[in-house]
Amino acid sequence: MKSKAPELQIVLITGMSGSGKSVALHALEDAGFFCVDNLPPELLLPFVALQKKHQASRVAIAVDIRSAKSLPLVPAQLATLRQQGVMLKSLFLDATTATLVRRYSETRRKHPLSQSASGHSAREQRRALVDAIELERELLADLREQAHVIDTSIIRPSQLQGYVKSLIATPDQQLTLVFESFAFKRGVPGDADYVFDVRMLPNPHYEPELRHLTGQDAPVAAFLQAQAEVAQMLEHIETFLNHWLDALARDHRSYVTVAIGCTGGQHRSVYLVEQLVRLLGDKWVTLKRHRELELIGAGAPVNPGPAAS
Repeated sequence: MKSKAPELQIVLITGMSGSGKSVALHALEDAGFFCVDNLPPELLLPFVALQKKHQASRVAIAVDIRSAKSLPLVPAQLATLRQQGVMLKSLFLDATTATLVRRYSETRRKHPLSQSASGHSAREQRRALVDAIELERELLADLREQAHVIDTSIIRPSQLQGYVKSLIATPDQQLTLVFESFAFKRGVPGDADYVFDVRMLPNPHYEPELRHLTGQDAPVAAFLQAQAEVAQMLEHIETFLNHWLDALARDHRSYVTVAIGCTGGQHRSVYLVEQLVRLLGDKWVTLKRHRELELIGAGAPVNPGPAAS
């Protein structure tokens, strides 16, 4: 009896130049994917057909601004692949313009859309780089809209690799909730679909015995559970998500990122993320990230993050 050909799983990596696409591809290669970088969009459908013929099962493809003229083809091609039954996940890596400028300055690489700036002043070169980044952002807007966005502005390459591996491990055809705690003092995550500010809640930081613990520790959890405002905030966020997630799932959303922020990203936001995962995990596929705790665990100070394209 002839064996059934394996289902083809494709991960499409797109995003801003300098946001870490090479790091993401390496993570997928480590996970057993056959990886192709900078595939021209004109070759996407023929390449997938070839992989099906060879009975490939896991393929990762990076498409970026180097194929600027043919990027408008990609959304329709993705729709065609989904109609053919291909399991397709699209990830878009992003970072703030200031972060991208810093990375390019440190690596001394030239942006793909930059014009020659020889003889120009440093200020003129920086302006030209910012213009190139903003133009790239505009050209990639449609791809960003259809993908799950990962903001790499302050995360480390090891964190990005972990994020990518966790995302590709989630089931297809199901809405995945990504809960992320963060510190407002380091900025709001650019990949968040919903942001909840919990800085008005009682802060364990001002309790000497709790200051060096986190929202994952039992003493901090007990302190916060005893606060009526914390329970009310948790109920309100849970009610909001339960009300709207079914509609988002019907709209064919694959991922929804919910960011919970407090001042330091150590106590209140971490605790609420842990509780929301517990409360909603029975109905939805859930992932959790604790941005500041992971940065601290990787060692301070925080570096600019992934410098590869």
